[in-house]
Amino acid sequence: MPRCCACAGPDADRARAHLASLTGTALPGPGAPAGGGVRGGQAALIHGEPGFATGPFTVDGTTAVGEVTLHNRPELHSALAAAGAPAPGTCPDGELLLRLWLRLGSDGVRRADGMFALAVVDGPDLVLIRDHAGARTLFYAHADGCWAASTSLRTLRHWPALDTGLNLAAVRSFLTFAYLPGDETLVRGVHEALPGRVLRLASDGSAHQEPYWEPAELLPDDGLVPPAGYAQELRSLLERATERRLPAGEAVAVLLSGGVDSSLVTALAARLHDRPVHTYSISFGDDLPNELGYSGLVASHCGTTHRVLTVSGTEVAARLADTVALLDSPVGDPLTVPNLMLAEAVSGDGITVSLNGEGGDPVFGGPKNLPMLVHEMHRDDPDPEARAEAYLRSYRKCYEDLPRLLTPEALRALAGEPQPRRFVAPYLRPGPMHTLLNQLLHCNLRTKGAHHILTKVERLTASQGVQGRSPLFDRHVVDHAFATPPTLKLRGTVEKWVLKEAVRDLLPGAVVDRPKSGMRVPVQQWLHGPLRDLSGDLLLGRTARERGLVRPDTVRTWMRREGTLLPRQGGKLWLVLTLELWLRAYDL
Repeated sequence: MPRCCACAGPDADRARAHLASLTGTALPGPGAPAGGGVRGGQAALIHGEPGFATGPFTVDGTTAVGEVTLHNRPELHSALAAAGAPAPGTCPDGELLLRLWLRLGSDGVRRADGMFALAVVDGPDLVLIRDHAGARTLFYAHADGCWAASTSLRTLRHWPALDTGLNLAAVRSFLTFAYLPGDETLVRGVHEALPGRVLRLASDGSAHQEPYWEPAELLPDDGLVPPAGYAQELRSLLERATERRLPAGEAVAVLLSGGVDSSLVTALAARLHDRPVHTYSISFGDDLPNELGYSGLVASHCGTTHRVLTVSGTEVAARLADTVALLDSPVGDPLTVPNLMLAEAVSGDGITVSLNGEGGDPVFGGPKNLPMLVHEMHRDDPDPEARAEAYLRSYRKCYEDLPRLLTPEALRALAGEPQPRRFVAPYLRPGPMHTLLNQLLHCNLRTKGAHHILTKVERLTASQGVQGRSPLFDRHVVDHAFATPPTLKLRGTVEKWVLKEAVRDLLPGAVVDRPKSGMRVPVQQWLHGPLRDLSGDLLLGRTARERGLVRPDTVRTWMRREGTLLPRQGGKLWLVLTLELWLRAYDL
């Protein structure tokens, strides 16, 4: 399915004409019937970009397009019927979401459970609606007197009215986080709509944002609910979240790493689904540490049809550029090519929906919070920004290397730009969350969850016609997590305790109680093997030198594995290489 785009404003006709040239499709003018486009010619489907676009469709004179998948249609139909505005039983998901917004406003959107990005042409205004957690994305820009929005960044990047040069501040953010954590993109003038928000882009050029959902810390102070009560309620929510995401009448895939998160989703799918469950794991070769023993144990325990895909460094080198080009924003995750290969395997087996265990760490408290918890124990700096600064350093990417990685020219150009800590500082002070662990989890959810984990899964699976669904990011599961005392998420030295207790009876004890190790990706081995020549040619070649972003001497030092003790050059080089490939793919 194609991805989609819309435009609105006093001068939308000019944008409409250009969108038509991008799609190769003639769009109807004002007054033309909907079908090939939108009445008034203010929206169009964009062909050639992977996604699950629906529309255009019109309800009571208001038109929308989007990428919308809803998991609770009966509930939403009931809400509309109770409001005196019943919807046709066969209307597509995008139209159903539009009807909810028109009749019930933000409350209607809040009730929707699913993955959605909807652009509504509301007179001269454009209204953008993104799902609660951020599984699907919308990008927008203002130029030449009108707003334009698309689920495809590439489409907006080629809008001639827009000054689409490189956004240098976003380069710094990417090298800090390994993804872009907020509304900025690498294309100057283009922004990303935030999850859990309704964004109105007005005809006068102003933008007004309304949150319709944000997790809140709801901690009981009576101590009446025993720990087992939280685990039991979570189990019920996990079952409902998984069941809603199972495809009716079809086999389902689960991406199974062998960790507790993907294992519990596998076990629930096997118990709740009336069709076959297929599981898929990755190996980087028998000579490297792996979790195949655990994933094989879970597959056998749950009775799934199991496949192990072996990913070689040679394949990664051959496919990295094309994989990076599929993403709207770069992700410095070395699992991108393996993720794409998994999606290809799922699609090749004729399966259209894959579940995953993403969300366990950012929602229930994985090990990556520990550096910040230790820092807080010993912090002696009263500056409110000190916590945000420590958070950036805890990523252990290129943040501390920026003075010697970026060229003097790039550093001078960045001198007046806002600092990357602006994306995390609001979450790390008292607000919706008062306890430190919940502040960290809230930050993880709204930054890494929405702008790295979910969007990477969505775009790579969508490129193969597969929907990647994440039960642990279900909004009811997330709400319950923030209503659970932090001491039940990190209980002594046991991480994600309440999550493990909720599913203990479903899985072998060896899986539930094992320490988290994560997937060992041989990045250093790749960079000094199959990727060595490619990275050298790209990062030290003429194009990169003329762009003037990074210093060749620093890149050479990292490629020779020189520097301080445990400098993590492999991960840092991977970030720089990913950035270079993405910039070339987008002609920046």
